[in-house]
Amino acid sequence: MTIKLVLLVVYFVILIVVGTLSRRKISDVNDFVLGGRSIGPWMTAFAYGTTYFSAVVFVGYAGQFGWKYGISSFWIGIGNALIGSLLAWVVLGRRTRIMTNHLSAATMPSFFGNRFDSKKMKIVASAIVFIFLIPYTASVYNGLSLLFGMAFNMPYAACLIIMAALTCLYVVLGGYVATAWTDFIQGIIMLFGIVLVIGSVLAGQGGFTHAIQQLSTIACETAVNQHGVFTSFFGPDPLNLLGVVILTSLGAWGMPQMVHKFYAISSEKVITTGAIVSTIFALIVAGGCYFLGGFGRLFDNPSLHDAAGGVIYDSIVPHMLSTLPDIVIGIILMLVLSASMSTLASLVLTSSSTITLDFIKPSLFKNMSNRTTLLVLRSLIAVFIVISVVIALNKTTFIAQLMGISWGALAGSFLGPLIWGLYWKKTTPAAVWACFVSGVGITVTNLMFGYIASPINAGALAILIGIVIVPVVSLISKKMPKEMVNEIFSCYGETVVVPQSQSLAKQGLANTGTEN
Repeated sequence: MTIKLVLLVVYFVILIVVGTLSRRKISDVNDFVLGGRSIGPWMTAFAYGTTYFSAVVFVGYAGQFGWKYGISSFWIGIGNALIGSLLAWVVLGRRTRIMTNHLSAATMPSFFGNRFDSKKMKIVASAIVFIFLIPYTASVYNGLSLLFGMAFNMPYAACLIIMAALTCLYVVLGGYVATAWTDFIQGIIMLFGIVLVIGSVLAGQGGFTHAIQQLSTIACETAVNQHGVFTSFFGPDPLNLLGVVILTSLGAWGMPQMVHKFYAISSEKVITTGAIVSTIFALIVAGGCYFLGGFGRLFDNPSLHDAAGGVIYDSIVPHMLSTLPDIVIGIILMLVLSASMSTLASLVLTSSSTITLDFIKPSLFKNMSNRTTLLVLRSLIAVFIVISVVIALNKTTFIAQLMGISWGALAGSFLGPLIWGLYWKKTTPAAVWACFVSGVGITVTNLMFGYIASPINAGALAILIGIVIVPVVSLISKKMPKEMVNEIFSCYGETVVVPQSQSLAKQGLANTGTEN
């Protein structure tokens, strides 16, 4: 207990110090929300990766999908790395940075409002962000508190309140600069921590080969006579596994707290470095989490089942780790805490900045001063955290289902309009509205009527429909004025001067620049 407490206190002190020092760099709203658009390549890459993965993945998703799909759940980690990280940087990184800067957009709702010339769209988008980021935040608190309860034997509510208070403290102090620095520190802890955890758990099962052999003897409930299905290439349920890959990988493209990292890119170098580093980070962290979860059935225990015989998925990973030495548990706590605090910081910052900049200031107090805006931003961070804690205290839904609801509604509403809006001049406001209705509609109606058994699959369906519905509606709806659209897209054609080492301009042409 002493070892775990010492590690925890040291970690908390580091976060508070970083928050305090970062406060000195906050002079206006732009600094607080975007870090002055001056965050370097490594910090941006780690900020993207640590925001992506939290206790939701380590405790909720790794436990539930590792139990359901066995070793094949590793495909989720591969999808997160190649689609959710590498492809996201390649497709969205540069264009998002250029157009949001051109439109003076600091949030995703402000991008939609300015790109499609609609104040109502900005307000509705900000409401969607605020409402549907709450269940995701609650799921992070849920997973974090479950693991802390295992390690310290503390009441769930006490763990929840402590984590929430600490998150509130350092985000309110330092804004995006504080989260970027802490993300970098937390990312390093996560990389080393996941390797240690996997090694420790497998060592307790006699090593990798012995663990695989044991897992291959377990039959699936839906295929009683089939052994080895949990060690097979695609597992017992490839179709539902694909739904998880789509939601957690492609869905990241439409999540405001993820896309927000591209807004703060400082240079071309950030895009190249960010793509490589965040992909490797995702492969190690996400791949490691799902790989670890794939061995969950080796730790089957009566405590993992409720009175009706159902599996309590959120207890699987904490139970797997409970038998490890205290020093290893302490490091695991640092791992999960690092993953979760970074995600929580991004979520609360995204939500508060959206409501303040896209709803309160333009709609209610247009002449709000910079100082007052910062005060409102910081106050709403606390409000958002309190609401999330209240939801997390009412543990009625598994972590994975909470995240599915959040990602389904947000990515289903935003991913299609974002991609098409960045690349296609003919994208119309009506198409964006249709996607908002589709994304939220599928998520909410499925939550009410349950016509799709899994919220995960419902979320994946909402994302895919959103990508299709935008071009279809755009072709049959009223186009935006051509002059306005051309002005918006003119930012891609601006000539910029860069060193020859950063641009392979043809010899013989003027060496004064290249088109970006």
